[in-house]
Amino acid sequence: MKISDKILYIGVDDLDIDLFESQYKVPEGMSYNSWVIVDEHVAVLDTADQRRTQEWLANLTEALNGRHVDYLVVHHMEPDHAANIARLAELYPEMKIVLSAAALKMVPNFFPEAGIESRCQVVKEGDTLSLGEHTLQFIAAPMVHWPEVLMSYEQKEKILFAADGFGKFGAIQNEKFNADGTPADWACEARRYYFNIVGKYGMQVQNVMKKASALDIRVIAPLHGPVLTGDLTPYLRLYDTWSKYEPETEGVFVAYASIHGGTRAAAEKMVEILKAKGCPKVAVADLTRDDMAEAIEDAFRYPTLVLLAASYDAGIFPPMHDFLWHLQIKGFQRRRFGLVENGSWAPSAGKVMTEMIGQMKNCEIVGPLVTIRSRMKATDLPQMETLADAVLGKE
Repeated sequence: MKISDKILYIGVDDLDIDLFESQYKVPEGMSYNSWVIVDEHVAVLDTADQRRTQEWLANLTEALNGRHVDYLVVHHMEPDHAANIARLAELYPEMKIVLSAAALKMVPNFFPEAGIESRCQVVKEGDTLSLGEHTLQFIAAPMVHWPEVLMSYEQKEKILFAADGFGKFGAIQNEKFNADGTPADWACEARRYYFNIVGKYGMQVQNVMKKASALDIRVIAPLHGPVLTGDLTPYLRLYDTWSKYEPETEGVFVAYASIHGGTRAAAEKMVEILKAKGCPKVAVADLTRDDMAEAIEDAFRYPTLVLLAASYDAGIFPPMHDFLWHLQIKGFQRRRFGLVENGSWAPSAGKVMTEMIGQMKNCEIVGPLVTIRSRMKATDLPQMETLADAVLGKE
C-alpha cells in the first residue's frame, strides 16, 4: 500500500493480539501504521510495536530499495509506535531522530542504554523539515493523547499524519472498503477507539482541529487504521462532535448490572416502555457481560442514559461502579440520567450512582429514583412509566 510514488506504507497488521493496551478487545486485530518518504532525503515516520519488529523491518528494507534513512520522525512515543527507535538508530548511525521536546525527555525512559539523545533534533509548532520535493510542517498536539504528541502536514501532497488522531481498532487487512476506496464502516470502531483512548481530551482535540482547519488537507494518515481519502467532511464532523462531548445519535442508552436477574428484568421492561413511547433508538448493555469499552462508547454516543443497578455490600454492584468510574476518568459530561436501583432489604445503589454522577461535569439526573425490591412488581410500573417520560422529556 502506498499514498503516492514517494510516500510508501511500511506498517504492519497484528492479528494475534487479543487486548490492545492490555484492556481493549480487538477481535479484528490492530494495525501499527508507519510510512517512509523517499526523496532527496529519506524520512521514516514512526516505527511499530515490538510484537511486529521483524515484519516492519522487512517492509522498510523493501521500500528503501537500497537507500539509507536520514530522518526518523517520531509523532508519538507510545511503545506501539516507537518500540523500534533504538533499533533503527543502530541500523542507520547517521540518522537524526526528529521529535518534540517532551518526547526527548521520554527517550532515556524507554531506551536507557541506547545513548541516542545526542542524535535527536527537537521541533516545535510550525517548524518544517525539507526532504527535497516534500516538506513536513509540524503541528503540536499535546494530550492527544500524550503530552509529547506531534502531527505533521506534508505540504506537497497535502497529507496530515495525524498520530493517534482519526485512528481505529482493527487490522487493515480486515477492513471493508466501499467501491470508491473509503472504509465501509469506519465510525463504529473509530468511535470506540476515540472515547476510550482519546476521549478525555476533547478540548485538546478541538485545539488541534482549529489548527488543521487552516490547512488544505486531502489525506489523513493515522497511526492506526485505514488512510482516509476523498471527502473528509464526515470524519471531521464526527471528530468535532465527539470532542465537543455532544451526543451523536438521538435515543437512550440503557445500561444495567444485575446479580440474580431481577434488575435485568427491570431493564428489559424499561426498554419496552421507552420503545412504546416512541424513543427513536434504545441501545442496551449488560455491564456484567458486555465489553466495557463498547458501553463507554454508547454512553458518549447518546444524550440520555438509564442506569439500573443492584445494591451490593451497602453500596452498588461492582460492574456498575466500574462503568461509572470509567465515565469519570474519561471526562464524561453534558448528559442526562435516569436511575433505577434494586435492593432486597436496604437499597443503596441509587445513592452511589447519584454521588458518582454528581462528580461529572454538567450531568443531570431526571425523574424519580425508582426502587425495586428484589423483583419488579405491577406496583412499580407507574414509577417506571414516570421515569421513562422524564427521560424522554415528556414530563
